[in-house]
Amino acid sequence: MKRSPWIGLAALAVLLAACHRPAIKDQTAVAQVPVGPERAGPVHWNATTGGFELGGKPLKTAKLWTFDGSTEGFTTVGSRISPAVGQGIDLAIADPTIRSPKGLNVPGGQYPLVLVRLTRTAAASAWDGALYYSTPIHGEAISFLGKPVSGADPKVGETTTLVYDMRHQALGGPDWMQSTINQIRFDVEDKPGGAFVIRQIAIAENPDPAALAPAGAPPAPSAPAPKL
Repeated sequence: MKRSPWIGLAALAVLLAACHRPAIKDQTAVAQVPVGPERAGPVHWNATTGGFELGGKPLKTAKLWTFDGSTEGFTTVGSRISPAVGQGIDLAIADPTIRSPKGLNVPGGQYPLVLVRLTRTAAASAWDGALYYSTPIHGEAISFLGKPVSGADPKVGETTTLVYDMRHQALGGPDWMQSTINQIRFDVEDKPGGAFVIRQIAIAENPDPAALAPAGAPPAPSAPAPKL
């Protein structure tokens, strides 16, 4: 019995239609890391305005990185870094070093605050939290660093804002206040194994130096007067 040519044409039409049918996408959603409990501190992130506040008042920033789908030029040494779902960067620590882009050209005397808002997603054995920086005069060095005056060493699932007041830097004062800052480096942990979502980083003015000054600290140096 001869097969009807119309049957062959119908089968071919079905095959062609299947070829042009859009593929079914994987519907598995990647969960956004929740902010979780946020530690109270002097500096607060206002999600409505998209900026940091001190005492309820907006902070003027020289640099503000919010990592909306990008690492915005931040790099690591061996650690995994990638844009986080929603906002931020996912960071799995192999080496603790995280560097900003170069060429920031920030006048340190005007912008003494460095703010790092993050959520810890995995524990590690040793916290660090040191902030290094480079200037036209010197590169990164152990003799020039800051430590957070607020927000250090969050627990797993906790969000905190690390506040570095470089008017009272841990080592090398008053170098930041007298320098142009070209690059910052943030060492989250002292050993590998931890993981974080870094949500925002900023370099900002401090309109209320007394609010962050360590107890008993001597008066911090003023910004150098501009050259005429």
